[in-house]
Amino acid sequence: MRTRRRTHRRSARVEYLLPDEAESAGTARMLTSQFLARPAFRAVGLDAERIGDAALIVSELVTNATRHGGSCRLCLHVSDAQVTVEVYDGSSGRPGVRPLTTWGESGRGLSMVRYLAQRLDIDPVDGGGNRVRAVLAL
Repeated sequence: MRTRRRTHRRSARVEYLLPDEAESAGTARMLTSQFLARPAFRAVGLDAERIGDAALIVSELVTNATRHGGSCRLCLHVSDAQVTVEVYDGSSGRPGVRPLTTWGESGRGLSMVRYLAQRLDIDPVDGGGNRVRAVLAL
């Protein structure tokens, strides 16, 4: 008789709908920090620095989404190897990454996200809007 050994992957996903308000970015940052600070995620290498990076990414993406596309949906997914942040908006325009400059007062959010994330994808959504996905390696 053979015994199979199962490997259990830790994985969790959560989704939030956020209103078209300036406070949504702060709320999203708090929700992200609380979700990622769960004790179960420490075992996969999710430390305070990575939680801070994820919270900053969420704050930038939600700010852009509410500023340019109204309300938005935030999805967070944690697995053994990565944290995935997805923000969906209803904007008719397509977000673009601008180069970082020392004198610019705005427009740096996606550049910061690109710097912090292992991968950044910006895709149109069927029916309108965009999905911005940032992946952080653990």
